Amino acid sequence: MKSVAALFLVGMLILWTELPTGSAWSCPPVHITCAMVNPPNHCYTDRHCPRYKKCCPTFCGRRCISGLPSLSYG
Repeated sequence: MKSVAALFLVGMLILWTELPTGSAWSCPPVHITCAMVNPPNHCYTDRHCPRYKKCCPTFCGRRCISGLPSLSYG
């Protein structure tokens, strides 16, 4: 019984780490970079950002940015 519970927990951890962060958009491309040697990063992964924001590379370091507003047709 303990091995079944352990396998269940391992399976849940694997699924949890592979879940998307709730955003279907990707970071915009960066065409210009700043001249700083080590630009400041305000985040390192999407989990460091508030809900509905992503950690994206910007022209000078990584920042949490919002996606494009969704267009609703109706």
